Amino acid sequence: MGGERRRGARVTAQPRATLEFLHGGSVARLTLRAPKANILDAAMIAALDDGVRDIIARGNLHAVIITSEGPHFSFGASVEEHLPDRIRPTLVALHGLLQRLLDVPAPTIGALRGQCLGGGLELALACDLLVAEEHAQLGCPEIKLGVFPPAASALLPVRIGAARAAALMLTGASISGGEAAAMGLVARVAPDGGLEASLEAWLADVFLTRSPAGLRFAALASRAEARRAAVEILPAAERLYLDGLMREPDAVEGIRAFLEKRDPRWIGSGV
Repeated sequence: MGGERRRGARVTAQPRATLEFLHGGSVARLTLRAPKANILDAAMIAALDDGVRDIIARGNLHAVIITSEGPHFSFGASVEEHLPDRIRPTLVALHGLLQRLLDVPAPTIGALRGQCLGGGLELALACDLLVAEEHAQLGCPEIKLGVFPPAASALLPVRIGAARAAALMLTGASISGGEAAAMGLVARVAPDGGLEASLEAWLADVFLTRSPAGLRFAALASRAEARRAAVEILPAAERLYLDGLMREPDAVEGIRAFLEKRDPRWIGSGV
């Protein structure tokens, strides 16, 4: 990630993500750096996974921040990589990243602005806490392409309950940061343009005043349900997606229609 590289991790001229240690090394900040969309393609997933591995190896942190450069957190996954001949390694890598993030030995905070959609929301859902600007947009638009978000199907019900999760997944609607806070999904709302100041105030007032050991064990304990969902429910959702949905012509049609900038022509499976 940014700065010194360790353990043979990849080095690129234009890294997709960078890792910094701030506040005397007690806060890790992992930043998506492919604005404006910060697409979670295979290269971004690999860069983020490098960073999470570095964070786990570092240990003894008060907090870990997952944030982004540019006006948006992430538009989501690469649509091109979701065609049937490319999706399996990308999806497996994304789910591995989320499971590793749930093993980080410190509180994890997703800092959201602009659009936080699809795979971007799934990344945020693997964080313990979210701080979002009031009019940030959070959503699962995959159904509009004829597909569904496997990781969100496992983690979103843990965060906001099954009924609210179903409403977001089945309609493809987005909610604002303020609406997400009312649901309990977002823990702290920042004014538009005030994300960094709000985050720094939260770190100073709460996390930096706590014992890192206490925070580590409290974080691991508090995410028990999310970790269970990632281990027990997510693999089944992944199989449903890869071995079921990806055999349906509508899944390919929805993705191709998006790439070709046209309306999809659904045919269903005839079942």
